[in-house]
Amino acid sequence: MSNNPHPFETLTPSFILDAIESQGYWSDGRSFPLNSYENRVYQVGIEDAEPLIAKFYRPGRWTDEQILEEHQFSFELAEQELPVVAPLVKDGESLFHAGGFRFALFPRKGGHAPELDNPDNLFILGRLLGRMHLVGATRPFEHRPSIDVQSYGHDSAAFVSEHFIPAELKTSYDTLTRDILQLIEDKIAQVGDVRQIRVHGDCHGGNMLWRDDAPHFVDFDDARMAPAIQDIWMLLSGGRSEQLSQLSEIIDGYSEFNDFQLKELQLIEVFRTLRIMNYAAWLARRWEDPAFPHSFTWFNTVKYWSEHILELREQFAALQEPGLTLV
Repeated sequence: MSNNPHPFETLTPSFILDAIESQGYWSDGRSFPLNSYENRVYQVGIEDAEPLIAKFYRPGRWTDEQILEEHQFSFELAEQELPVVAPLVKDGESLFHAGGFRFALFPRKGGHAPELDNPDNLFILGRLLGRMHLVGATRPFEHRPSIDVQSYGHDSAAFVSEHFIPAELKTSYDTLTRDILQLIEDKIAQVGDVRQIRVHGDCHGGNMLWRDDAPHFVDFDDARMAPAIQDIWMLLSGGRSEQLSQLSEIIDGYSEFNDFQLKELQLIEVFRTLRIMNYAAWLARRWEDPAFPHSFTWFNTVKYWSEHILELREQFAALQEPGLTLV
């Protein structure tokens, strides 16, 4: 690892409070970090008001234009009265700058993780995703990228192979990822054209706050162009029969507001596999950030990479199974 200090190490408590106060909010001096690794997120106490959430973006990841597209998507969803936590706007701006960092401010919202084993909750989530995707389909992102085989698959495999995979596992990893990516490309070609829309991109229970009998979506940092199934498959768990039951509830709710292309169900394992590959590469690319070795102590060991290869082998088998279908 590099001996140079990581940029996030300059985010001292005084720096954070000064950044917040530069936008006209008077802090009560209290701040504490929230669970975030890609960016840095803090709850900051405000005098005679509710605390704010301050999100400092990782330097070099997104351009200003890409961040503002994230904000704009949230604003459009909020305008349609969808339960999303959108950035605060100050003097017509939602993206602020301080000491070389870009940051945004959000209202603090309470809630708990959704119970995804509850069919009623899945139905509600399906309805909200249907409405969200209606908005997402009205226009494309112009600056933010897509979830695709090149960036999530080929680029991830190349980075891991070149910089991280242990020598004794390299041949197995390279051969397996080559075969997986070829199979993924074949399956995508078989499915044919699917509609690409703006999606949340990271739609798991940790990015929802359940309150007032409904989920509130947070953290659109991974919003990209992708098929609608990207925001649906991450809600599924368990064996095939359990996933079919869950999927039925989600699509029933979704279909009350939006048309779902059933052929996208054939892409569930495609996107699951790409996420697994991208996640391993994400950890590898961030290993210079001191927060990662401290928090992900199990990563970058022979045991980890052996288990990663095993997981990919299981996905290779899953990709060859018939996809989920709804009656």
